[in-house]
Amino acid sequence: MDKFIIKGGKPLKGEVNISGAKNAVVAIIPAVILADGPCVLENIPDISDVSISLRILYEMGADVRNLGSGTYRIDASKITVPVVPYELARRMRASYYFLGTLLGKFHKARVAMPGGCYLGDRPIDQHLRAFSALGADCSLENGMIDINAGMLIGNQIYFDKITVGGTINAMLAACRATGLTVIENAAKEPHIVDLANFLNSMGADIMGAGTDVIKIRGVKHLKGAQYAVIPDQIEAGTYMVAAAATKGDVLIKNVIPKHLESITQKLAKIGVGVEEFDESIRIYADGPLVKTSVKTMPHPGFPTDMQPQISTLLCLAEGTSIVTEEIFNNRFRYVDELRRMGADISVEGKVAVIEGVGKLMGAPVTAPDLRAGAALVIAGLAASGVTEIDDIYHIERGYENIEEKLRSLGADIVKKNVPGSSVRKVEVG
Repeated sequence: MDKFIIKGGKPLKGEVNISGAKNAVVAIIPAVILADGPCVLENIPDISDVSISLRILYEMGADVRNLGSGTYRIDASKITVPVVPYELARRMRASYYFLGTLLGKFHKARVAMPGGCYLGDRPIDQHLRAFSALGADCSLENGMIDINAGMLIGNQIYFDKITVGGTINAMLAACRATGLTVIENAAKEPHIVDLANFLNSMGADIMGAGTDVIKIRGVKHLKGAQYAVIPDQIEAGTYMVAAAATKGDVLIKNVIPKHLESITQKLAKIGVGVEEFDESIRIYADGPLVKTSVKTMPHPGFPTDMQPQISTLLCLAEGTSIVTEEIFNNRFRYVDELRRMGADISVEGKVAVIEGVGKLMGAPVTAPDLRAGAALVIAGLAASGVTEIDDIYHIERGYENIEEKLRSLGADIVKKNVPGSSVRKVEVG
């Protein structure tokens, strides 16, 4: 199994380009099934979740071509069987987006229960309730989700709690339903807006994405389109925190600063220098880091996907910080690994109390999930000595060429290949 070996203590300096947004692209790739012609997708990150999504389409009968420079041409018009290959679906959480897109196109879908990072209870009951509101029958048996509808009829969908995945699946299914669908208490994340923009570029009629009420008037056909995915706010935030943790000075390019406001505001409170430009942001740390409180919330609040990274930074700050996790029940699994590196963190339920220790020490650690793995990379970069991180396939699910980008900033990080069952990228034609 592959691992990262990091010799820490070197400030990150220079420039880094941010890739396309993982959370957007894992919804946009399945959405091409809704089109009656080929789509060209640009700014696609080279990550394992993308390769699995593309492989799913390829195995289902789509023509998938890599045009280079993060651009793919996908013609899904030859797909006739609305069933996602079992083993591929189990390898990523976002495989459940094929439910919405297959239901929208074929009025039926069969997909295995999804895999991905274990972050506690993440049921899909909200997704199934949305499908039912549109007229579908849903069943779960032997790990397979079956959805069937004679026809899809627009309806009012109310989520009793904000759900990004549920909002996306409802949008995918409703855009080719008959009549008007109104989604209330919808998620407002940037990738919700990006998906809506992509669907609209294909001829969908979606209004209100980015607010808590989305209105979708169904259309009979969607055409192929060319579309560039937005930059990844979480990848950007991760490099922002890494620059701060190493007392570095980094210009982070190809970003939308508006998407990063909750992160930049928190970094400023911690004592990190922030300069915003039109499509880039400079992060530098030349003074002491100070305590703060963090509570994760749906957008535009502080993102749960940045909680492990900011918590790692707070280990290096002066004083006692409080971090409250309001989205996922099992997001603190990285804490035991940080303790191996000298962190002083206690967790009770949804709350972590972090006593700043000033510095961390290198140690062998294991990445329990994607964002926790990113946090351990940050810890290793800031620590004295050598840190070895196992199970880095979690990290490669969401970060394109992370070791190469970090080396370009002066980090001493190498990827070591050792025998094992690491998840590898899946090639398509």
